[in-house]
Amino acid sequence: MILNRIAAGTGVDGSASNKLGDPRGIFVDVNLDLYVADYNNDRVQLFQSGESNGITVAGSTSVNPTITLECPNGIVLDAEKYLFVVEQRYHRIVGSSLNGFRCLVGCYEKSSQSSQLSSPFSLSFDHSGNIFVADQRNSRIQKFLLMKDSF
Repeated sequence: MILNRIAAGTGVDGSASNKLGDPRGIFVDVNLDLYVADYNNDRVQLFQSGESNGITVAGSTSVNPTITLECPNGIVLDAEKYLFVVEQRYHRIVGSSLNGFRCLVGCYEKSSQSSQLSSPFSLSFDHSGNIFVADQRNSRIQKFLLMKDSF
């Protein structure tokens, strides 16, 4: 038997703290906190375990906005609690650091060049710190080495 309940959102599209607009990527951390790439609201929402209202942790409506998001699609939180977000419309990967968010991959424009992306869809890490990105419109999976000391 499978039991279910709504973990985030109300089932009705919206931008209030308890609502989502076309949620795409999700990530659950070791504390069972849920991070949601809220595509149509251009934000990342954190729903702490047991809470129905989310906190905007990335995007122009966050408490400390350091980056504007446009159509976040995928999301990963690493072991050190750094957040990585795939932005489909801006064709880039952004990551958090001690000083806020910054662009890591695809920072200039969409392209088929090896350092650029076109409509990235999702990302994942391996144990060596490589980032794998589904580069949707370029019909490829890209692999990038994340250099933590550059944060």
